[in-house]
Amino acid sequence: MTIQHTAFGILTPEHKHPVFNERAVRGAAGLFLMLGVSGWMVAALTDDFSLLRLFGVSFMIDMFIRLFLGQRFSPTLLIADFFVRNQNPEWVDAKPKQTAWGIGFGMMLLACFMMGWLQLQGPLVLALCAVCMVFLFAEAAFGFCAGCWLHKRFAKQKPELCSGGSCQR
Repeated sequence: MTIQHTAFGILTPEHKHPVFNERAVRGAAGLFLMLGVSGWMVAALTDDFSLLRLFGVSFMIDMFIRLFLGQRFSPTLLIADFFVRNQNPEWVDAKPKQTAWGIGFGMMLLACFMMGWLQLQGPLVLALCAVCMVFLFAEAAFGFCAGCWLHKRFAKQKPELCSGGSCQR
């Protein structure tokens, strides 16, 4: 099977539009979830926000790479691709993922601004990061992409391929 990387997504012989392997996307979400929950717990229990800052910066950089440089350069997607390489891919439309990753990038930009520039620590930062981790958990555990759901509801051109065939429901 020959695949071709585009600026955003992958072209496969069986699809006329860019797609992503949902298995790799879910794996990458799980990798970030591990780092995020670790940082969140340390911050919540000890008031040491350094690991949570590391999570925020690494998440923001990875989302920036995915959105603006291409998924083939994303460290977490490369790691996840390696682990799912022997599984049959589950292809999903790229556009909803672009919406979701844009939302994730915006949330992390805000969180990093709050923790870095404003030097905020406490319940507000923890709450914003908790929302992000709920989205990561939903993606990794259940294949539910909140940004994709929003895209499906509000986009002019509806996606054809969604996780678990949910576009048809």
